[in-house]
Amino acid sequence: MAIAGIILFVRSVRLTSKFTRSSDIPVEFIRKNVKLRGRLHRITEEGLEIEHIPITLPLISSWKKEPQGVLLVRLAGVALTGPGRQWLQEELRPSQLLWFQLLGRENATLFCYLLVNKGGYFSVNLNEEILRRGLGKTVLVKGLNHNTKTYWKIHRNLLKAELTALKKGEGIWKEDSEKESYLEKFKDSWREIWKKDSYLETTGADFNLKRESYHDRFRRTCEMWKDRVNNHSVVLKLRELLSRVRFRRKG
Repeated sequence: MAIAGIILFVRSVRLTSKFTRSSDIPVEFIRKNVKLRGRLHRITEEGLEIEHIPITLPLISSWKKEPQGVLLVRLAGVALTGPGRQWLQEELRPSQLLWFQLLGRENATLFCYLLVNKGGYFSVNLNEEILRRGLGKTVLVKGLNHNTKTYWKIHRNLLKAELTALKKGEGIWKEDSEKESYLEKFKDSWREIWKKDSYLETTGADFNLKRESYHDRFRRTCEMWKDRVNNHSVVLKLRELLSRVRFRRKG
């Protein structure tokens, strides 16, 4: 029993390890798009510098000395503008806690969905919020497997957010020239993505919202509540811990 206790203790220490470099993160975590908790250090032109805060056990965290280092995180699927970076700096306070969902990796850079808890079950997806405000443009998410449902779901959500800004003339979409160039992109490179979703129907370079049935509205409301519950801090902590357990078992 003593030996088993020691083994369990050692594994617990490994499970609560802190990631200070993108190369520290297992490939399995990125493939499964695991959400990690972090603390914002600063926002630069290269991206957000975030310190990973591992899920720790009280007994271990009281004596374990954590390594120092930050991860370079960029907003996945978003080409951020200058005003968009300024909005982030105003919206996020120093040392603010947030969650980042691993979607891709390129060298030392992580491409992630960023989630900020606004109390209770309500979380804001910063990637989509920036697009809804017209403070950035959609781009393909680097490193994300295009043969997965996650790939299509994420790009559809990003495109919907961008269309919202376009219709309202928010931010960069105030100029007609920007709208015209966007519609050309929508007609060509994004059409394949949008065909995967029946929420909008396109005709040439134009698009119109379909009239939603009661069933569609109810289904969409349920999906929104499901996302809110899934992004609650307690649920995210449990998922990160389970991901570490599964990864260590395979190792």
